[in-house]
Amino acid sequence: MLQAPSQAHTTFSPFQIEMLEMVSRVKDQSEMSDIRRLLADYFAQRAEDEIDRLWEEGVLSEEVMEEWKTEHMRTPYAQ
Repeated sequence: MLQAPSQAHTTFSPFQIEMLEMVSRVKDQSEMSDIRRLLADYFAQRAEDEIDRLWEEGVLSEEVMEEWKTEHMRTPYAQ
């Protein structure tokens, strides 16, 4: 479900305006679902490309992945 922008964000960038103009032509829920899927696939591919780059540069490795298995990154909360 789409939500209206908050009062604090009333100015759109040129990119946001272009996207709004494109989706204004959407005729039904099926088309909107297709667009959502396309955007999700696009951003998933970008994330995968970045992970591959980090792996190739040695920033990510099997060792790092093993460390993440036991790493606790939760924010400590005062009780």
